[in-house]
Amino acid sequence: MPFNSIFSWFIKKRIHQIELFKKYPIDVQNEVLSNLISLCVDTQFGCQYNFISVKDHKTFQDNVPLSDYNAIKKYVDQLMTGDKNILWPGDTKWFAKSSGTTAERSKFIPVTKESLEECHYKAGKDLLALYYSNYPGCKLYNGKHLAVGGSAQINPLTSDSYFGDLSAIIVKNLPWWAEIRRTPSKEITMMSDWEEKIEKMAHSTIKENVLTLAGVPSWTIVLADRILEITGKKHLKEVWPNLELFMHGGVCFEPYRDHFAKLIPDPNMHYVETYNASEGFFGIQDLPDDNALLLMLDYGIYYEFIPMNEFDGINSKNVLALSEVEENVNYAVVISTNGGLWRYILGDTVKFTSLLPYRFKITGRTKSFINTFGEELIVENAEQAIAFACENTNSSIRDYTAGPIYMDNKNGGGHEWVIEFSSDPNNRERFEFLLDTRLREINSDYDAKRYNDMILSKPFIHYAQSGFFQSWLKGKGKLGGQNKIPRLSNDREILEQILPSLKSLT
Repeated sequence: MPFNSIFSWFIKKRIHQIELFKKYPIDVQNEVLSNLISLCVDTQFGCQYNFISVKDHKTFQDNVPLSDYNAIKKYVDQLMTGDKNILWPGDTKWFAKSSGTTAERSKFIPVTKESLEECHYKAGKDLLALYYSNYPGCKLYNGKHLAVGGSAQINPLTSDSYFGDLSAIIVKNLPWWAEIRRTPSKEITMMSDWEEKIEKMAHSTIKENVLTLAGVPSWTIVLADRILEITGKKHLKEVWPNLELFMHGGVCFEPYRDHFAKLIPDPNMHYVETYNASEGFFGIQDLPDDNALLLMLDYGIYYEFIPMNEFDGINSKNVLALSEVEENVNYAVVISTNGGLWRYILGDTVKFTSLLPYRFKITGRTKSFINTFGEELIVENAEQAIAFACENTNSSIRDYTAGPIYMDNKNGGGHEWVIEFSSDPNNRERFEFLLDTRLREINSDYDAKRYNDMILSKPFIHYAQSGFFQSWLKGKGKLGGQNKIPRLSNDREILEQILPSLKSLT
């Protein structure tokens, strides 16, 4: 069929533009800021913060305060009732319902026509362009693309505005060239009952020629396990012999890598990481042998960064332009977007691995860490240590969370972990030892607090039974790919919610 060759030629035309922003990143970002400001001068927000006087990054910072969801909620409320020209020119008809973690209150992130077309869909094309460039012989467009997302029903707000998971909004508005190669049907993809959707997704895709998988690793494993159970096959290549690519995001892939090697035992299987959220699409792994992400600079998103050692939420004082960042420093990400977000603290943290071009790794969340005793444990540390312990105990994880054990008059402090394995360690004591050892090797602050157990004792681990976190999320009404267990918490709130359920199941 000629479709793959035509698609390959078409999609790779974008590579030239990617090379340009890699070569001239600061010029491109300055142009993005200028375009955003000029488009929004006459909006309510632009008038309030005197956009007409904004000439550069310095005047942008002087005029516009940092924001978070609490700060923009009043504008979002106006948009959701049909008001126009508030944060972005014209009306905003779509809102991505976002929770991300198990927080009770949902956020409604505005999604404009421009953010769909110039950010999310452009990123999809770029991802394929980079993949076809890296693997010229690939044949993705000869088969189907299966996305394991957190889609839910689109819900009406007014007669012509809607809200739902971002993945549902994207599917609802997909361009024809993407829709004709997607599986399963929209009816299944848009189902809100996650368990029923997994069941129907499994049955409806078994006989398809699936070449591409996309999704959060943990939920993709749930689907894969069900498919293997239905078919009686040993691995996914027996179900989909032409499967060649898994595009993943949402969580670090390293703790899941060995599990996927067993699910898809093919040395020619490719894995590409992406970084997208309801607020925008930010990064794509552009090199096959480097899991750092290329910062995508021409999607209508202007970036700023706050050093985490100076982070104080919307009161942070030291906010850097892209030109000012350094390698191997932990930063909170701040974005201004063609979705109408202005100097919005995203909540994620990153470290740059190179500055020309700008490549980075996700290190965690601004609120996802443990620093109760000065140990400064971030998600990046936890992921590396878990991956190391899993590799050396022939195990793989499905999900986990951890928080502090507070000191009292009799006992020192510690970290309490709840881990659900998809493949159990061959030796639990060794897993615990290796987890602790690796954390001490990669985090000097943690190591100092562990000295002679004076401040921190060795990790205390609960081994959750299979399906525990899925069951717990279901009980909270949070089942689905968009909802995630916080990896690390600086208090015991999540642990105290989880532990009674864990005890009742063991």
